[in-house]
Amino acid sequence: MSFLLFIKTIFVKKFPVQLPRLHFPEYRFKLQRPSDGGQSLKIFDIIRKKYVRLTPEEWVRQHLLHFLVKERNFPQSLISVEKKLLINNLEKRTDVVVYSTAMRPMILVECKAPTVTVTQAVFDQAARYNMSLKVDFFVITNGMETFVCKMDEEEQAYSFLREIPDYSAVKS
Repeated sequence: MSFLLFIKTIFVKKFPVQLPRLHFPEYRFKLQRPSDGGQSLKIFDIIRKKYVRLTPEEWVRQHLLHFLVKERNFPQSLISVEKKLLINNLEKRTDVVVYSTAMRPMILVECKAPTVTVTQAVFDQAARYNMSLKVDFFVITNGMETFVCKMDEEEQAYSFLREIPDYSAVKS
C-alpha cells in the first residue's frame, strides 16, 4: 500500500528540513541541531521539558501532545510520555498516558510514524497495554489517521469516536 505524504519544509539554522504534513493543526516547534555539527535533529518536548531526537514517530507524538494541550485543554501536568509498563513480565513503554486529577490513567495513546499503516496488530498492542492500565479511552495515530476508542469494560469492547474528547468532557 502506498500513499502520498505532503511535505513541509522548515529551516533550522538556515538548513532546510523536510517533514511530513500531518492532519493535526500546524504548531511552532522548537527544533535544534546538535552543537557538534551532527545530523540528528532534535525537537523540544513540552511534557518532558527537554530536547529529544526527532524521528518520524516523535514528529507525530509532538503534534499529538500539542493538540491535547492547546486544542483539547489537557493540563500538561496530567500527561506522561514513555511511561514504563510491565506486561507479562516484559518491560514496555507507552507513548502517551493522560491521567485524571486523581492520577488514574484515563487515555492511552499509541503513536506510529506517518509511513506505518494502522493495522489490527497496532490495536492489539494498545489492547495489551490497556489490560494493565484500564483506561477509559485509547487513541492510535500515525499523524495521517487517528482512531479514538472509548472502552466498555463491562462488555470487554470498544466503540469508535469521531475525535479526541476535550478535557472538560472526560475529567474525573
